[in-house]
Amino acid sequence: NRRFLYAGNEHEGEDQPGKNNTISAFALDRKSGALTFLNRISCRGEGPAHIVVDRDGKGLIASNYRSGSVALLPIGADGRLQEATGFDQHSGSGPKPQQTVPRAHGAVFSPDNKFALVAEHGIDKVMVYRYNAARSTLLANDPPFIKVKPGNGPRHVAFHPGGRMVYALNELSSTVTVLGYDAKGGTLKQLQEITTLPPNFTETNSTAQLQIDRAGKFLYASNRGHDSIAVFAIEAASGTLRLVEHVATQGKTPRDFSLDPTGAYLFAANQNSDNIVLFRVDAATGKLTPAGQVIQQAPEPSCVVFVQAS
Repeated sequence: NRRFLYAGNEHEGEDQPGKNNTISAFALDRKSGALTFLNRISCRGEGPAHIVVDRDGKGLIASNYRSGSVALLPIGADGRLQEATGFDQHSGSGPKPQQTVPRAHGAVFSPDNKFALVAEHGIDKVMVYRYNAARSTLLANDPPFIKVKPGNGPRHVAFHPGGRMVYALNELSSTVTVLGYDAKGGTLKQLQEITTLPPNFTETNSTAQLQIDRAGKFLYASNRGHDSIAVFAIEAASGTLRLVEHVATQGKTPRDFSLDPTGAYLFAANQNSDNIVLFRVDAATGKLTPAGQVIQQAPEPSCVVFVQAS
């Protein structure tokens, strides 16, 4: 309902593992943008790198990157967070140096709000949970995950608006994995893996964010190193991806970006150059064109969220 805003707090202290990493709740004045602090609750893990609210506004999942766990926090009618009612500690490792332990990173709720998917960066899995908003439960599905290519390091997952496809952005391999989705059982099947980089790029890169336009025609993914947005067309029949272009973000390390509510603009947040760059979006081709406007002095921007006016 856009009345509340939630933020993950990654580094409040290391003296009490699992207790000093929290999620904060704020009431949001949609006319002025002013925030009023409501409360702060433990996410039962270390380094909540990503949070997501369910489609009914009843619960929030925190993906704890440093400790490789996920927690479900119920949301009260007043917007305040409640103590965790669901928790899962992941286990295992992957083949790359960054994968010595599990690293939960990004979560998403299914269109019917009955399942939640979590990108597990450390163990190369997309975890699947059954979610019950009324009971505030988060339980492992059967099967509980799908494995992706070893060393991929899944970072974020996104549902296609049509609900039958899921896209996993792989941070360590700079690829996107296309997954078919069965809504009845919450199961996944791999269909395609495609690089986010041009063939002649050989320097270090890691992906950061992906987003799909509301029409379900295009997918965007950011590259940190190549410092670009990769634009893909989504094939209507198969859901697979076809590269359209790479566009420089006019800054360093685009950790996040977001399409505005109209879909006409994309805001690219360059973490290491402290700026946010505005692009126009061509609705027919998906291509991006610099709009000539840059928000300067945005200290290490890492997340862009829009709140529609009342």
